[in-house]
Amino acid sequence: MIDQEEQTIIRELAKRVRDLAAQDVNKERIRRIKDMHSLKPVRPPVWIDEIPWHEMDIGDELSLRCRSEEGRNMELHFRRILYRWKHIQADMVVEDAFYVTKAYADSGSGLKVKEETIATDTTNPIVSHHYEDQLNTEAQVDALTIPVIKALPEEDARNLERAASILGGILPVKLRGHQIYYAPWDQIPRYRGVENCYVDMVERPEFIHKIIAKFTEIYRARYNQMEEQGLLDFNIPSIHCTPPYTDELPAQDWDGGKVRFKDVWFRGMAQLFGSASPDMREEFDFQYMRPFMEKCGLAYYGCCEPLDQFIPVLKKVPNMRKIGVTPWADVRSSAEQIGGSYVMARKPNPANAARFDKETVAREIEETVKTAIANNCPYEFVLKDISTVNGRPQNLIEWTSTAMEVIDRYYR
Repeated sequence: MIDQEEQTIIRELAKRVRDLAAQDVNKERIRRIKDMHSLKPVRPPVWIDEIPWHEMDIGDELSLRCRSEEGRNMELHFRRILYRWKHIQADMVVEDAFYVTKAYADSGSGLKVKEETIATDTTNPIVSHHYEDQLNTEAQVDALTIPVIKALPEEDARNLERAASILGGILPVKLRGHQIYYAPWDQIPRYRGVENCYVDMVERPEFIHKIIAKFTEIYRARYNQMEEQGLLDFNIPSIHCTPPYTDELPAQDWDGGKVRFKDVWFRGMAQLFGSASPDMREEFDFQYMRPFMEKCGLAYYGCCEPLDQFIPVLKKVPNMRKIGVTPWADVRSSAEQIGGSYVMARKPNPANAARFDKETVAREIEETVKTAIANNCPYEFVLKDISTVNGRPQNLIEWTSTAMEVIDRYYR
């Protein structure tokens, strides 16, 4: 339980966050992001996520004073917001509420990851994985179970009441549902092993089809139940590290009740296919994903894998709105293909925040700016997957200021 001392700590931090949320710049940024998602040519927002927090502390700004687990979680939430605003703000948005995420139980598919890990830094969550193969036979695939989802509204009510009591009216406490995050190929290698998946695509293609068909069934069943039980939401904090705000969701006929598929973003990816051909991506990933993708309001596809050779396929999806363009994709080719029809979610190389060099960062940002402008391409910058700053927070701070300086030269 949170004691009086911890409550005081949390409330003081919450007051500071409330004051940031009240600044007009948040509304201005949300408006610009909405315009971007409406495919208008606006200044690109810059978002920074997946930060190596274990290396980022400056002057104990991230040091926790609370002792209870509940208190430390809330304190960490507020301290990270304040830290980001002070040091690596870019175009972040501070929301004027404290959100409690809807609770639910998930019976699972019958498998749990079995792995060995190797860490070079025990404080860093980024580690090397070796996965035990649990999907080598058709019988093992057939044994996978369809998950049963159960919403827990009583737990929601308790969590809302608890958070409201701790915050004492400083910030409104609101309930928030879940987004659709459809990435079976981020899961399958954890049960089968990465190398085995690649070999199977060549030597056992029908077996791979059996696996992805089963996982697609599992995903569809999970999200169908979530829709039925009112667990989905269009009011989400991000679409996997990218800004979520849009005027087009929920759908115009939403009546304020349960959020439906057509009211939300679809988020899909298949990073494994960064080392496979576009034809294999379409055969073993996209043809299974697309029918569900098209049921949703808007779609965003791509993560760390290069997609410049796959954009022609993505352009066939009627509700596609945003396409990921990584450091390993050809940004010029991507922008030419995307044009003014989609948003280019440009992901700068996170290694340049680890070993900061101003000239390198400026050149990378400027290349994207010039290319996007030349092709009338709506775009955003999303710096993510920052596994390290080499113990020097200033690297990420300087990356942020450099990126904003370059963009300032082209937008007033």
